Amino acid sequence: MNWHEFWSISYLFSPLLVGLATHGFSIKFGWLGSLTRPIDGGKTYRGKRIFGENKTYRGVFAVALGTALGFGIQTFVLHRFESVQRLELLEYWAGTVGVGFLIGAAAMLSELLNSFIKRQLGIAPGKTTSGLLSGFFYVLDQIDLLIGAWLVLAFWFRSRSGESSFRPCFCFSAIS
Repeated sequence: MNWHEFWSISYLFSPLLVGLATHGFSIKFGWLGSLTRPIDGGKTYRGKRIFGENKTYRGVFAVALGTALGFGIQTFVLHRFESVQRLELLEYWAGTVGVGFLIGAAAMLSELLNSFIKRQLGIAPGKTTSGLLSGFFYVLDQIDLLIGAWLVLAFWFRSRSGESSFRPCFCFSAIS
């Protein structure tokens, strides 16, 4: 990977950082309080919570909304600059904001499997384990939200030649 590819991928995922920051602010300032209900509704599987108290509708919605905002900034403000256009890996158009919402929501929803596995193993929210599982969950905690984002992006990726592509593709091979 060269520096241009590094910065292009960083630019591609920067709206997700806006989404995560939006979630942080929503927690700090109590925004979207009516959505602080746990996604699992308090239900259990084999006597253990499915996802836990920390996985809420507010998290999914706040990250989705913030990611849409980030893509909106890229689409309607930054896309005007030629230097930024050279970094772009996607076609930016008005619908990009909606796709950004989907990317943010998918990123947060893709964390649920990790939470489910941890709850079933008796690992409390925000805690870790020891041994071999510790390394596994460390890696999974770093990449789980990217899996959801990549799944949405796979349907909306521009090839290096600049042609729009709405068919599924393997984004890693399209970049390398």
